Amino acid sequence: MIEISRRTLALSMALIATIQMTLWTPINSLPQGAPETVCDTMLPFHGGGIPPSSSLPPFRIETSSLVIGQGQTMRVDITGVPPGLSFGGFMVQARNRNSPHQIIGQFNPSSDGRAKLMNCEDSVGNSATHTNPGPKQSVSLEWQSPVDFLGEVVFNATVAQAYDSFWVGIPSSPVQVVRRETAGAYPQTTRLPYVTPPPRGVYAPQTEVPTVRESQEDPFYSECGRSKTCFGFPNGCIEDKSCKSLSAITVRGDVYEFEMKSGRDGAAYIALGLSEDAKMGEDLVTECVPQNGRVNLYSSYTSGAPNYGSSRANVPQNGARLLQSSVIDGVIYCKVQRDVVTQVRGKRFDLLNNKYHLLLAAGTALKDNSVGYHDIGRLPSGSPINLAVVQALTGSSTLLLRLHGAFMVIAWIGTTSLGILLARYFKQTWVGKQTCGKDQWFVWHRVCMVTTWSLTVAAFIIIFVEIGEWSGERNPHAILGTITTIICFIQPIGALFRPAPNSKNRPIFNWAHWLGGNLAHILSIVTIFFAVKLSKAELPEWMDWVLVAFVVVHVIVHLIYSIAGCFSDRQQAQQANAFQMSDMGHHGMRNGHRMDHKLDAPYASFRKGLLAAYTVILILFVVALVLIVVLAPIEETVDQLSGN
Repeated sequence: MIEISRRTLALSMALIATIQMTLWTPINSLPQGAPETVCDTMLPFHGGGIPPSSSLPPFRIETSSLVIGQGQTMRVDITGVPPGLSFGGFMVQARNRNSPHQIIGQFNPSSDGRAKLMNCEDSVGNSATHTNPGPKQSVSLEWQSPVDFLGEVVFNATVAQAYDSFWVGIPSSPVQVVRRETAGAYPQTTRLPYVTPPPRGVYAPQTEVPTVRESQEDPFYSECGRSKTCFGFPNGCIEDKSCKSLSAITVRGDVYEFEMKSGRDGAAYIALGLSEDAKMGEDLVTECVPQNGRVNLYSSYTSGAPNYGSSRANVPQNGARLLQSSVIDGVIYCKVQRDVVTQVRGKRFDLLNNKYHLLLAAGTALKDNSVGYHDIGRLPSGSPINLAVVQALTGSSTLLLRLHGAFMVIAWIGTTSLGILLARYFKQTWVGKQTCGKDQWFVWHRVCMVTTWSLTVAAFIIIFVEIGEWSGERNPHAILGTITTIICFIQPIGALFRPAPNSKNRPIFNWAHWLGGNLAHILSIVTIFFAVKLSKAELPEWMDWVLVAFVVVHVIVHLIYSIAGCFSDRQQAQQANAFQMSDMGHHGMRNGHRMDHKLDAPYASFRKGLLAAYTVILILFVVALVLIVVLAPIEETVDQLSGN
């Protein structure tokens, strides 16, 4: 009983003390500053749940500059509006504008002793708070930016004017963190216009404030060819500083640093591979992948035929270290240091003693354990290099790729279109003229189709020599092109075994040959349309309109010939009936009828004239499309030719 009474007494005293502490309302802020339990919300627990004020804060957060270099320091001031207004407690920290939950940088110890540092998210000194609740009209802090971050930060503060009067999430204007060597090129400023924060906001950066943009001259290119080897795509873009994606290698002794930067095309990753043969398979790949507001570094290994792709499985992730990284306006940047020797799946990558091709790639998709297809672009270097030797580096030749495209355009836009037209509408033209005992239409039809067959087979072989693998793009171009090539290959073989004109199987052959030819032609045009979407082809989107114009012209010409054919058949039938009636009973009927068949069908001159015009237009289309294919990417080529 005595023990129970003692325990009851102790609980009663503790309860009374708790009630007294709850009812006691102090005048000032927490005397020892904000606890680290509020690092995320920045919300003080005053009076058991007093809400923050939603009125316009009478305080502002000002920075000594809008731009700061990596690893540099700047002043951050908390002042009243108007100046001289006092406050008691405060808490301030810098947040990543693109990922507001990420606390950036660290504060230096206060020289006047009015602020102390807080360790939030296991990082030392990344937040600051007051050391005493006494009134103060301003506080100046020194903040240092991280050396591995590029982007915008916003300083957010909680300021308490009194115990029951405080504001949470007061933001500063955005501060741009840039590379240290370029910080001096930006305009510097201090006191900025006041920005009204959202009610009861917590670490909410204001998106209405204009951001500071990088200068037009990208500093990435500044040391290319002097202290680092640069490589980017499209090929030759380093000289005019117009790369969609680029990389650089800097070697100092046994320190190997790799830099990568994507373009503004929505890249989900940028990657650089080291290859012995400039083709995918058994390559060491360095990936920079933005995830959850920060860039993550991965190492992966590519596999060759038949399962092309890359994977991080069983690849050591400790052979590389991320030195710097950022994601600004969708542009990925990372700087990575790699070990001199890396052992992956039994293969040794020795950067000091071996030469490697560079494989630069970027894409818009990710897989579970690797990057996705390089639909933005991929370019292998033209030759293997010693990474320690600074040099100008270009991509591998695209001659075979351009020849493939040019051959297919000539074959299926040019010779096939003309050959089908001759076979369909000119069997009753040039009737009295033959070449090597064959009708004119047949001779020219065969010339066109043999040319198509030869160019198609050559283009099919060329593309496999160039790529060395089946296309990994999510584009039906490859499969449609293969089907077209198979049909094209079979067509002349079938023609060699065509039945005699009076054979009962001749109609079957005629229909099969007609169907195969037209099906291949239609598939080929569709395949060329899909080629415009291939990242490796680098064709302009407006090429679709050139193809559409060709299709329209081709269809119109077929319609005109079909209408003219109907009139020709009707007139020919009328002439035949009139001839039979006038020569009935005469012995010359048979001979006269034979002579009539040696004449061209009606409207022959019209057909020949339209054929000449169509041929000229067709040549113009073919020349234009071939130039687009050969000069791709044509926008960059035009700029170079014009001197821009």
